[in-house]
Amino acid sequence: MAGMNNLPVRAVTSLSRTLGTLFSVSTNDPELAVAQFRALSRQVPLLYFLLIVSSVAVSYTFSHLAPLWLSVWLPGTLCLIAGVRGIHWWRNRHQNVTPEFAVAQLRRTTKMAAFLAIGFMSWGLSLHPYGDAHAQGHVIFYMGITVVGCIFCLMHLRSAAILVTLIVNVPFILFFGLWGDQTEKAIAVNIVLVSAAILTILMTHYRDFADLVRSRRDLMTKQAETQALSDENFRIANLDALTELPNRRRFFHDLEKAFAEAQAGRLALSVGVLDLDGFKPINDTYGHATGDRVLSETARRLEKACLGFIDAKADIYRLGGDEFGLIVRDAASDEALSEVGRHLTDVVRLPFTIGSTHAHMASSIGMATWCETIQSAEILFENADYALYYAKRNLRGQTVLFSDKHAAEIRTQTQIERHLLSADLEQELIQLFQPIVDLKSGRVLSFEALARWYSPQLGLVAPDVFIPVAERAGLIGGVTRVLLEKALREMRNWPEDIGLSFNLSAHDICAAEGVVRLVAIVNASGIDPRRIDFEITETAMAHDFVKARQSMQMLKTLGCHLSLDDFGTGYSSLSYVHRLPLDRIKVDRSFVTDIENDCASKVVRSMTGLCSDMGLKSIIEGVETPEQLERLREMACDMAQGYLFAKPMHPSMIAGYLADTNRIKVQAQ
Repeated sequence: MAGMNNLPVRAVTSLSRTLGTLFSVSTNDPELAVAQFRALSRQVPLLYFLLIVSSVAVSYTFSHLAPLWLSVWLPGTLCLIAGVRGIHWWRNRHQNVTPEFAVAQLRRTTKMAAFLAIGFMSWGLSLHPYGDAHAQGHVIFYMGITVVGCIFCLMHLRSAAILVTLIVNVPFILFFGLWGDQTEKAIAVNIVLVSAAILTILMTHYRDFADLVRSRRDLMTKQAETQALSDENFRIANLDALTELPNRRRFFHDLEKAFAEAQAGRLALSVGVLDLDGFKPINDTYGHATGDRVLSETARRLEKACLGFIDAKADIYRLGGDEFGLIVRDAASDEALSEVGRHLTDVVRLPFTIGSTHAHMASSIGMATWCETIQSAEILFENADYALYYAKRNLRGQTVLFSDKHAAEIRTQTQIERHLLSADLEQELIQLFQPIVDLKSGRVLSFEALARWYSPQLGLVAPDVFIPVAERAGLIGGVTRVLLEKALREMRNWPEDIGLSFNLSAHDICAAEGVVRLVAIVNASGIDPRRIDFEITETAMAHDFVKARQSMQMLKTLGCHLSLDDFGTGYSSLSYVHRLPLDRIKVDRSFVTDIENDCASKVVRSMTGLCSDMGLKSIIEGVETPEQLERLREMACDMAQGYLFAKPMHPSMIAGYLADTNRIKVQAQ
C-alpha cells in the first residue's frame, strides 16, 4: 500500500524533471550550448524581422478600428524591444564565444522569447473584438502563421521554442475553441494538430541537432587524439633517442626548408658537419654505456653552446654515431661562422668525467655557406661534408670553411673517380718497394709496397691522391685486391728471408668481406703468411675498433704479422694499443724530422721504450740523414726505413739492391 501511495508522488516528480529538462538550458554540454548560440545568431534576427513585419501589418489593419494605445503604441513598444534584440544578435553573429557566455545568452533568449510571446499573444487577442470579419481573420492568420515561423527560428533552442508554442497556442486554442464561431473552432482544432506536429518535428530536430553536435565533438576529439598521436610519432621519428637532439631525418627536413628560404633571399644559410675525434677509443676502452653517456654530455654541451651565439643562430642535430649536423642562420661573416666552429670545438675539448678519471676528445668541423651557384640542399651538405673530410685529414680538431680551393679539389677528385671507375686496374696499378732495414745488422728485412696509379688520361697519380678517392667511392676493395695479388707475385722472386709490408685501408679491416678476401688472396698465393706484415693506421681502426680487432686477430691466426702505422698521429691510446694483436709499431716520420730537438727526441725514446716494454718491434719512418740514424741507434730502435737506405724502387731493381748488401751495411754502420 505504501508503494501505491508513493506512485502519484513519483509521477509528479518524474513529470517535474521532464518539464525541467525541456524548459532548461543545459550546462552539462558546453559545446552544444556554443553550437546553439551560433545557430541562433543566424536565425534570431530573422525571427525578429518576421515578428516586426507581421505586427506592423496587423497594426496597420487595426489602426482605424482599435484605440491608438492598442493598435499603435503597444505594438510599437513590443516591436522596438524586438528590434533592439535583433540588432544585438546580428552584431554577435560572427563572435567567438565561451560556453559560459553562450549559456547566459541562451537563458536570456528563453526569457525574452517567453516575455515577447506573452506580449504579442495578449496584444493579438485584445485586438480581435475590435475588427470585422476580415480584420479578425487577419489576427487569426497573424497568430497562427507568425508563431509557426518563430518556432522554426527557435528550433535550435528547444526550451524557448516549446515556451513560445505553449504561450501562444494554448490561449489561442482556448480562446477560439471556447468562444469562437464554427470556423474559428475548426481553426482551433487545426492549430492543436499543427502544434502537435510542430512539437514532434521540434523534438526530433533538436535531438538530431544535439546528436550531430556530439558526433562532431567526438570526431574532433578523435581527430585531436589522432593528431596528438601523429605529432608524437613525428616527434619520436625526428628525435634521437639517446641525445634527445633532432635526428638526421629532421636535419634534412629543416635543411630543405632553410634552403628554400635562402633561395628566396630571406636568410643567409650555412651548414656544418661536426665529427668527434677520439670518441671511438673512449667507447671501445670504457664500454658502450660510457660511450653513450659521453655522447649525451657532448650533445648537451653543443646544444647549450648553440644558444649563446650573438652573430648567428645555430641548431644542432645528431646525424648518427659521433657525427652531428649544424644549420646556421644569418651568420654575419665568415669570421662569425669560424667563431661558431671555434666555440663548439672548445666545449668538446673540455674533459669528460668517467668514474674516477677523465677522458678527452676533440672535434673537427666542416662548414659550407649557401651561394647562388649551389642548386640544392644536398650539394650544400656535401660541401660541408667535404670540408669536414679535409679537416680530419689536414687540420684535425679545427673548423674548415668550404672554399673555392675545396671546390677545385672536388672537381679533381670527381675526375679521378670517373677515370678510376673505368680503369684497367691490372694494367694501370703499379707498385714501388722501399726496404725496411735492421738497425743492428744493416740487413734488409722486408720491403714496403707503395702503390702508384698510372692513368693513360691523368698520368702518374700518387697514392695520397687516388687512395682517398677510392675509399670515398667504395672502390678500395678492388684496388687492395689487385695490389696485394701483384705484391705477392713479386715476392716469389725474393729470397725466403725477405718479407713484405702491405698497407690496409679501413674498409679492408672493418668490412666483413674485406678480411675474408685478404685471407683468400694470401692462401691462393702460396706465400708463407709469416713473411707478410699488414700495416694498419690508427685512424683506420677508429672506424670500428671492435671489428678491426676481430679482423686483425683473424690475420694473426693465419700467421701474418701486424704493424700499427703512423703511430703518434692518431689517438695514441696506450689501452687502445695494448688490446690489439700487434707485432710492430711504426713511428711516424714527423718525429724523426726534428729528432735533434730534445722534445722530439724524448718522444721517440718513449715510443721505443713502450715497444720494448710491450714486446713489440719499433720501425722508424723517414730516416734521411746519417745523424738521424745515429740518434736512432743510440735509442736502441729496432728497424728503420727512409731515403737514407733507398728511395722506393721498381720491382726489377730489388734483386740488384739486395745483392749490394755491403753498401747497405756500411750505411747502417
